[in-house]
Amino acid sequence: MDDFTGRTGNLRRAVLGLLIFSLAVLVCTDEDYYGLLGISRASSTREIRQAFKKLALKLHPDKNQNDPSAHDKFLKINRAYEVLKDEDLRKKYDKYGEKGLEENQGGHYESWSYYRYDFGIYDDDPEIFTLDKGEFDGAVNTGEVWFINFYSPGCSHCHDLAPTWREFAKEMDGLIRIGAVNCRDERNLCRSRGINSYPSLYIFKAGMNPVKYFGDRSKGNLVNFAMKYVSSAVTELWAGNFRSSIEKSFASGVGWLITFCADTGDCLSSQTRLKLAAMLDGLVSVGWMDCSTQPDLCDNLDVSSSATAYFPPGADLSAKESSGVLFFNSLDSKEIYKEVMEHLPDLEALSPDSLNDRLTYHRWLIFFTYGQDRAFYIPEFKKLNVLLRGDHVQVGRFDCQSHPSACSSLYIHKPCVAAFKGKGTNDFEIHHGKTNVYELVTFAKDSVNAHVVTLGPKNFPGNEQEPWLVDFFAPWCPPCRALLPELRKASKRVFGHVRFGTLDCTIHESLCNMHNIRAYPTTVVFNQSNIHEYEGHHSAEQILEFIEDLRNPSVVTLTPITFKELVKGRSREEIWMVDYYAPWCGPCQALLPEWKRMARHLSGLINVGSVDCQKYSALCSQQYVQAYPEIRLYPSNRDNLDYYHTYNGWHRDSYSLKNWGLSYLPQMATELTPESFKEVLTSKDHWLLDFYAPWCGPCRSFAPEFEFVARLLKGKVKAGKVDCQAYGQICQSAGIRAYPTVKLFPYMGSKQKNVEGEHVDTRDAKEIVKVVTSRIGFIQKQTRPSQKDEL
Repeated sequence: MDDFTGRTGNLRRAVLGLLIFSLAVLVCTDEDYYGLLGISRASSTREIRQAFKKLALKLHPDKNQNDPSAHDKFLKINRAYEVLKDEDLRKKYDKYGEKGLEENQGGHYESWSYYRYDFGIYDDDPEIFTLDKGEFDGAVNTGEVWFINFYSPGCSHCHDLAPTWREFAKEMDGLIRIGAVNCRDERNLCRSRGINSYPSLYIFKAGMNPVKYFGDRSKGNLVNFAMKYVSSAVTELWAGNFRSSIEKSFASGVGWLITFCADTGDCLSSQTRLKLAAMLDGLVSVGWMDCSTQPDLCDNLDVSSSATAYFPPGADLSAKESSGVLFFNSLDSKEIYKEVMEHLPDLEALSPDSLNDRLTYHRWLIFFTYGQDRAFYIPEFKKLNVLLRGDHVQVGRFDCQSHPSACSSLYIHKPCVAAFKGKGTNDFEIHHGKTNVYELVTFAKDSVNAHVVTLGPKNFPGNEQEPWLVDFFAPWCPPCRALLPELRKASKRVFGHVRFGTLDCTIHESLCNMHNIRAYPTTVVFNQSNIHEYEGHHSAEQILEFIEDLRNPSVVTLTPITFKELVKGRSREEIWMVDYYAPWCGPCQALLPEWKRMARHLSGLINVGSVDCQKYSALCSQQYVQAYPEIRLYPSNRDNLDYYHTYNGWHRDSYSLKNWGLSYLPQMATELTPESFKEVLTSKDHWLLDFYAPWCGPCRSFAPEFEFVARLLKGKVKAGKVDCQAYGQICQSAGIRAYPTVKLFPYMGSKQKNVEGEHVDTRDAKEIVKVVTSRIGFIQKQTRPSQKDEL
C-alpha cells in the first residue's frame, strides 16, 4: 500500500511538473514581451535597452533583406521595447496584457545604423552613468559633483564628442561623477532643464546653480574646467605646519594618507594625490611631503626613500611599526582607495537592547546584514556618515545572523537597508533600489523627511478614521521602484490628511491575496470601509489629483435611479457627459484618470458621470451600450432627452475629451466684423481676441479651449474671434503673422486702444486666464484714482 501510494505520488508530481512546464511554455512564448526580448520581469530600463539593441542589430530588416517576414518580426520586438521601457505602459501590460495598451504603439522603427551608432551610446561605459529622470534627480542632489552630457542620438556633434567624453570620464574617475542623458528618450527631463542644443554639458553640485560648459571640447579643457569644482585638497606638509595639521585631523577622528617623495623610489603623482583626496573626502586627510626640501623631518620620520602610508587617528608617525599604520606597494589610486576603505573603522554596530532607544531619538540609515556578507555590505558605505552628516542622519549596521528575532519582528529576512525616521522601530522604510552610495544618499534624505512607512500584519490599516494610501509592490518590479520616490513626494503634501504605507507582496503574500492583488504596483486608498484603486501615472502630482478627487469627487457615480433623475431628468440648460465602462476592461482603466481630470476642468460647465456596466448591466443594455468604454454626451436644449452624441475621437486624453465636450456649449466668443472690431477699440471693456483661419488645424483644436477661456473670464473680459481669411485687413492691422494668435485689448482710460493689442504667448486655457487676470489687475491698480483725486 505504501509502495503504491509512493508510486502514485510520484506520478502525480510528474504530471503536475509537466502541467507547470506546459503553462510556463504558454506564458513565455515568443509573443510575451519579456520573452521576445529575452529578459526577466525584474529587468531595469538599461537592461531592456541593451537587450533590445542586441536583437535590433541581429533582426533588423536592413540586415535581413531576403527574409519577407523580417519587418513583422522586427515590429514585434520593437513594440515590446516601446512598451517595457515606459513605466506606465509596462504596468498596464503586466496587469492587463496587450488589451490594456493603446493600439497605436510600436509601429515605427529606425534604420539599422541608428541602433548600431546612435542607440544607448554610453550604456557600455562603466565610468559613465546613463541617467533617466528618477536617477538624475537623485544624482544631482547627493552632494557630489556631477558633470553631465545632455545629448541627442541624431546629433553629429554628440557623436564627435563621444570618444573624448569616454576618455575624459576615465581621467576623472574618482574625482567627480560623469553622467549622460539621452534627450531623445528623456524629452521631458531635458525640456525641464532648458536644454535646447546638443551636446549641452553641465556641472551640477548641491547648493549651487548648474554651470554650463562653453569651451573647446578637448579632453584637456574639459579636465581643467571640471577641476575647478573639485573641492578636495591635498596639503603639502613641512616643518611649519606638520604637527598642527596632523593633530587637528586626529582630534576630529580623521586619519592621514601621506606620500613621501624622496630621491629614490616612487611617490604618488599630483593627479593621483588629488584623486585620492576627492575619493576619501571627509574620511581621510591627504598630504604629501618633499623630502628634498624637508630632509630633517623625513629623517625624524625614518623615511629614506619614497613611500605612501595611511596613519589612523592617534598613530605615532615616527614609528613604522605603530599600530594601524598601513603602507602601500601600489601607485594606483583605486587600489590605494580600496585598501584605505577596508582599513577604516566599520559603521557603528547596534545591539538589540539599544536598537529602539537609539532609533527613537535620532534618524538612522541602517544596514541589516547576515554575518560577513561582502556582496551586499561593502567598505565604500563608510562614506555615508560623511555624506549624510548635514541631514542629521546617522549610519549603522545590525547583524541579523546574531539577532534573528529582532529582524523577524521587522519582517526582515534578507540583507537590506532601511531608513528610520526618529520615531522608534515602527516608523521606517526599506530601500528597494540599487545599493550604491549615491542612491542610498538620495533614499535616506528623501525617506527621513517623507511620511511613508513599511507595512506588515501588525501595522496594516484596519478601520482607522484616517485614510491610508497603500502601495502593494514587489521589490523586483522596476515600475514599483520608480513609484516609491513619487509616493514620498506626495506624502509630504497631504501630511495630516492621508497616511502612506508600502507592503511587500513577496513577504506578505497572504495580505496581498486577501486584497486580491494581481499585478505590481497596485496602489489603493483605504478610507474606512471604502476602497479605491489608483490607476494613474507614476507621478506625485497625479497621485495627489487622485486623492483630491476622492475628497472632492468630480465624477458622479451613476446608478439606474440617479441616471434617470440626473441625466434623463436634466434641465434644458444642462449637459451631461457619461462614461459607460466595465472594471475588467483595460482601455476603461486607462481612461479613468483622464476622465476624472477632464471632469475637474469642466466643473461648473458640464456635468460628468460614469456607469459601471458590470454592476448595472440592465441599465447599459437598455441604453444599447455594446462596447467599452462608451463615451456619450447628452446635450442641452433638446426636446428628446434620450438624444446623445458618441465620442469617436482617436485620443482619450483629458485635453481631447474636454475640447470635445466644450464644442457642444453655446458659443461665448463673439464673431467680429470690421465694424464690430472698431467698437472693440473704442469700448470701455477689456477684450480678448482669437485671430484664426478656417483652414488652420491648430485653430480648430484651439477653438474649444478659447471658449473655455471666455467662460472663465466671463464678467471681467469680453471674448471675440476674428476670421482672418474673411477679414484679412483686420488681422493685418493687428500685426497677425501666425494662426491662432491671442491678443488682449485692455481699456486703459483712453478713448482709443492700441490697434495691435498685447500678445498672449500661450494656448493653455489656465495660463491665458492667469496672464490676462494679472494684466487687468495691474492696469486697474495703475488707473485707479488716487485718494486725493477722489476727494
